[in-house]
Amino acid sequence: MTTIPDVVVIGGGAIGLSIAWRSAVAGLRVTVVDDHHPARASWAAAGMIAPVSEAHYGEETLLDLNLLSARRYPEWVEELEEAGGRATGYTPCGTLVVALDGDDKEQLDHLHNWQTELGLPVQRLRAKECRELEPGLTPMARAGLFVEGDHQIDNRKLVDALEAACTRRGVDFVYGSVSSLIVQGERVTGAGLASGDSIACDKVVLAAGCWSGAIDGVPPSVTDGVRPVKGQLLYITGRAGQPPLAQRNVRTMDVYVVARGDGRSVVGATVEELGFDTTVTAGGVHSLLRDAVRVLPDVAEQEMSECVAGLRPGSRDNCPLLGPGEPEGLVVATGHYRNGILLTPATGDLIAELLVTGETPPAIRPFSPTRFAGAGAAL
Repeated sequence: MTTIPDVVVIGGGAIGLSIAWRSAVAGLRVTVVDDHHPARASWAAAGMIAPVSEAHYGEETLLDLNLLSARRYPEWVEELEEAGGRATGYTPCGTLVVALDGDDKEQLDHLHNWQTELGLPVQRLRAKECRELEPGLTPMARAGLFVEGDHQIDNRKLVDALEAACTRRGVDFVYGSVSSLIVQGERVTGAGLASGDSIACDKVVLAAGCWSGAIDGVPPSVTDGVRPVKGQLLYITGRAGQPPLAQRNVRTMDVYVVARGDGRSVVGATVEELGFDTTVTAGGVHSLLRDAVRVLPDVAEQEMSECVAGLRPGSRDNCPLLGPGEPEGLVVATGHYRNGILLTPATGDLIAELLVTGETPPAIRPFSPTRFAGAGAAL
């Protein structure tokens, strides 16, 4: 006799897998449905855990959630590595934000003032102090901000570890696409697959990233405004004997460089509103390399090992959609935009809590997936 799962999770990226793992740890029977789409955001990411250096004006509520997730990371990733038996490449390295000209310096001053007003832990540095931290910086560096509490993780190793942890916990995997929700009356009772098969369940978690709106039966009020935002990034590798590009995450107003510590570095990322296009373009590669060489000249001597384009799930207000949706039994976890890897621990823990208790945790209440209902058509 086939056991009916308590929960079907649509989407096997970092967000969906984190929810599946934590739900299974809590005792739920979980099935994950995923088609291993190569453009999913979890694969094409840099893995920065940088809630302070990437904080934006007007997003204070999101900042609270980002900080909560970042605080959970050390203990959460230790538990994950033990549960999955695989390393994640988690490194508490800090982030150095560099100003390269007068305009950058002015933006940095405004950012520092705002961060200070919010009580965020950030250190203002002179140009000399920046180069003392990172000797490979360009002589053009004018000033900087150092955030010691920012970290990084290898996003691809993270997904592998989550898959392993889920498997060890008894999570079932179905490789395919969900085409529709199965609804009886006002309640979700399962998921219909593109193959024609279906899976009965008590609850469905929608964690399909920018593809969340393509599933029949999901009301537009839940996913209206969730859209793909293309991001191109590069993997570069140092030659034998070359020192690492940097010891910390390094970013300017235009580019970031995340040095993995094993000779590889990630350079990113473009932000392009081009629908579901995932073409790696010469212009995108050129702009990333130009801006990276401008801050870390030794980038020019690195070997190009991979160029990739992924699709981030954007939302109307750049904040995630988290919590109960409509119809009853649907739970939404999408729209994480540029914060998917950062928010993986908090999303997994809090959505699992919702699934177990039926109560929406206070930390995600501001991000209700129905908050845009009645707001008009998406732009």
